[in-house]
Amino acid sequence: MDLNYSAEELAFREEVREFLREELPTDLSDAVREGRSIGKEGHERWHSILNARGWLAPNWPRAYGGCAWNAVQRHIFEEECCRAHAPRIVPFGLTMLGPVLQKFGSDAQRDYFLPRILSGEHWWCQGYSEPGAGSDLASLRTRAVRDGDHYVVNGQKTWTTLGQYANWIFCLVRTDPDAKQQEGISFLLIDMDTPGIEVRPIILLDGTHEVNEVWFTDVRVPVENLVGEENQGWTYAKYLLTHERTNIAGVGFSQAGLDAVKRLARQQMHRGRPLAENSHFAARLAQVEIDLMAMATTNLRIISAAAAGQAPGVESSMLKVKGTEIRQEINDLARRAAGAHAMPFASEALEDDNSNLAQPEGTAAVSAQYFNNRKLSIFGGSNEIQKNIIAKVKLGGRT
Repeated sequence: MDLNYSAEELAFREEVREFLREELPTDLSDAVREGRSIGKEGHERWHSILNARGWLAPNWPRAYGGCAWNAVQRHIFEEECCRAHAPRIVPFGLTMLGPVLQKFGSDAQRDYFLPRILSGEHWWCQGYSEPGAGSDLASLRTRAVRDGDHYVVNGQKTWTTLGQYANWIFCLVRTDPDAKQQEGISFLLIDMDTPGIEVRPIILLDGTHEVNEVWFTDVRVPVENLVGEENQGWTYAKYLLTHERTNIAGVGFSQAGLDAVKRLARQQMHRGRPLAENSHFAARLAQVEIDLMAMATTNLRIISAAAAGQAPGVESSMLKVKGTEIRQEINDLARRAAGAHAMPFASEALEDDNSNLAQPEGTAAVSAQYFNNRKLSIFGGSNEIQKNIIAKVKLGGRT
């Protein structure tokens, strides 16, 4: 692989940089850089700005309103957005559900849902995990029983990220309790305003409300909201998860985080010298940078293969494992570099504009980010499960 950008790619990078300089609101980039919450309004504002430019869905075909960018363009765009501290686009509709509907959905579902994902009219959340069915997702118990033109759904989903903002949820439900676990699951699209749905907050260790429980009690879902065929939902779920795990790699976020750690290490003093000159810290910093460079190359290679029509396979698990480990190491280095300044703030201190916090730049949220990002190696299929998948496929000759 040629790791040097072509003239066209360099021109595209400059176009992205100019767009970010002109269109990225300063208050949003400041909040992201300082680790403050931007809330629903902030996410929706950036979503709208990107949609107006036609840059909201880099991985979608133009026929559905996407950019149809190649792998290198998507990599450049993510990298530059992260370096400019742009908000991360909520992935559930754009990155996860959109590709599933494009491949497996009906014409009516594509015509109705895809434009509303782009416009922001529909805010999606993901109904996969349940108590006792996380990495072992196939053991899920939420039931959907056919009743005429509807399914009646009962059960519980958990760890539903930003479900308090969502007005739609895509759910895995069990439609055949007598079939083998993976063979009795279906994929439903559910309006969150349907009677019988209750969203209960889960408050995290850092005091934030990011995830939720979602309860379903006799929720009636129209049959036309079934994606693909009944009892074939596991196929669609696996397809979605390959996109989620590739996205979890977060190369751009790691690159931005590494740059921030380097700046902090140059500012913070250790025994009269910048921390960056401490041999132990410098060695850890160098190792994570090497790992990140290797992962960025692997990420480009895998996305390039996907763009050529090859579905991501076990490579997505590899990216998920390595990408999350790298981001957690960067979080740990940031926390160590901040020293006493890493003492956690109450979550309220990181809401809205608290620019008067008496902290060196980049240190106010390092503890919150460190603790919150312990989840990275758990969600999307825990790293232990991903290593089993890699071992079976690559070492055991199984597909």
